[in-house]
Amino acid sequence: MAGLQSGAPTPQAITVHGQSRVLEVSFSDGAEFRIPFELMRVYSPSADVQGHGPGQEVLQTGKRQVELTALEPVGNYAVQPTFSDGHDTGIFSWDYLYFLGSRQEQLWADYEARLKTAGVERDTPMPEKAGSSCASR
Repeated sequence: MAGLQSGAPTPQAITVHGQSRVLEVSFSDGAEFRIPFELMRVYSPSADVQGHGPGQEVLQTGKRQVELTALEPVGNYAVQPTFSDGHDTGIFSWDYLYFLGSRQEQLWADYEARLKTAGVERDTPMPEKAGSSCASR
């Protein structure tokens, strides 16, 4: 199981470029991508970002300057980044990295449209998380 999908391209090289804030990934099919850390952060596959179901996504803002502080392997199929804002729960499979790299233009356009719909700017700070409690009021 190389990436999650059988026969999917696998990374041949992964390089973290801290100064330019991009993850460079070369795949077995010859594709090479430079994925900005910000794109990775706003499209993290974690439940904190994607929610637990359709319509529960959390729009991420204020991530333009986010840095990648660690990148740990997860088995033979993924990596788990730690970002400078403390986010570290997204597991990026090889398939998902390929998706992010190959669809960057569309993903940026979708993100900008979501920002506009929400009436916020890309650099607007994220609101503070309210304490979550399951207790009845």
